[in-house]
Amino acid sequence: MTEKIFKLAFSLVRDNSNEIYKGFGFKHLDDVTEYYVHPNNVSSDGHTALCQTISEAAALFTEFIYSFYTQKPFGEIFYDTRSDKYRLEILIPDNWKRKGVFDSDIAIYRVFFDGKNIKLAAYNQSDEMISGDVLNTEIGNLNKYFACFLVVLAKDYIDEDSEIRLDIDDLIRKPSKEPFVVLCEDFYQKHKNQGFEIYFYDVKDIPTDAMLRLSAKGFSVDAVIKSKIEIQHFSPELFSDYQLRLIPQLSEEFQLDESLRSICNSISCGDTLSVLLHGPAGTGKTMSCKLICSEIGLPLMETINCTENLDEFVLGKYIPDGEKIIFVESYVTKAIRDGGAVVFEEINFAKPQYLAFLNSLLDDNGFVRLDNGEVVRRNKNFRFFATMNVGYFGTKQLNQALYNRFNVIVEIANLSDYAIERMLVFRVPECEKYVSKVLGVYHKIKKQIETEELDIVISPRNLENWVRLAKYEDYVSAAERTIIPVAKGDKVLEDNFRALIKVFKWD
Repeated sequence: MTEKIFKLAFSLVRDNSNEIYKGFGFKHLDDVTEYYVHPNNVSSDGHTALCQTISEAAALFTEFIYSFYTQKPFGEIFYDTRSDKYRLEILIPDNWKRKGVFDSDIAIYRVFFDGKNIKLAAYNQSDEMISGDVLNTEIGNLNKYFACFLVVLAKDYIDEDSEIRLDIDDLIRKPSKEPFVVLCEDFYQKHKNQGFEIYFYDVKDIPTDAMLRLSAKGFSVDAVIKSKIEIQHFSPELFSDYQLRLIPQLSEEFQLDESLRSICNSISCGDTLSVLLHGPAGTGKTMSCKLICSEIGLPLMETINCTENLDEFVLGKYIPDGEKIIFVESYVTKAIRDGGAVVFEEINFAKPQYLAFLNSLLDDNGFVRLDNGEVVRRNKNFRFFATMNVGYFGTKQLNQALYNRFNVIVEIANLSDYAIERMLVFRVPECEKYVSKVLGVYHKIKKQIETEELDIVISPRNLENWVRLAKYEDYVSAAERTIIPVAKGDKVLEDNFRALIKVFKWD
């Protein structure tokens, strides 16, 4: 029987979640018209909606293609374009199974496509074909369609001039929401009216001797990788051994946003002296500063929290030394004198009089005057970063003269569900089983805050505190000391939060 799988897939969604895994926080049937509307979109309302299965297949296939770039492929594509035959073999990554996208018994898919007919089978860890009964269940239909989408993507990708190939390469260059939506929508619109005959068949019996392999193909993904902006670094010779030890060394949990690569080069090449990053709490503004310094090899000399330790002694102070009183300069001043970066966190919490020195420091002929009368000229390798939350209780408007002195101003958006999940699981591996529920609570509380325009904030930091404490007690109890206090003592709101949390099962 012919199945129009691209349309049928919209009626299917996993029981365990409607989230699109590795899909930048999108969910099944999310309206994404703001990102892209295909010219062949004929929906009655003109909206573009994502399908979980199609989108996850696009995400996994892009991850699969990228594995060839890194010389660590987790499968192979065999093809013969003259006879329009394609065979995909793909090992299912463990994280996709842990997330519940695939049945845990499935280790590898083998799928064969001859232009219309699709033959597929799933295999276990012993490379034995799994019974078709497993694939014919509700979750099995999702797995069946998923396999079909993967092999159609393989066919599209082998065509070097195809729109889908260009979309995949674009998503590899810039892994973000817009190219992801473009890929999913182009893929759907290209095949939405096609019907496919689908059979369960031991694909290992289909020979591949006469077929070409993707891993041996003449094209190279190097061109895609090299098209990324190559980051320029500070020469290590510019800094002392002590300064070099202050270059941030960060774990693989943290990755530089692609949109900041050009800013990195502007900073390292001297065209950008000062950068202001603003956005909601917990979105990684300070971490972005550290990532930039790490990427370009710039020592981070000092991080100042303007709500706590910014005072009149920010550049240094007099202290007793035996019978004398001497002036000791701060690490901020050392950075100004010798080079390196400083970060002023939550700069709009600071008292304006303590920021006055920045006006002269960030001028063309930058300098600061210390309390001992010494004038320190700005080192050519000094860089200034600041972060701030806009519109939060206790914040102030930055002086316009200071605001205008920032060469670059960057808005850091809310972290995606994928980024939050990755952070939480990396820092607290024990939370992986519950992380989707934690995110569910997070979004319900955020929605209530936004709907009622409440003067409170819940951030990924609150979630991290929650899952850390939940290592030692149950999640409901841990929420009493980490999530409920977000309500700032409002008893009605606290009870609402408790009710939201108890919607989920935490056993």
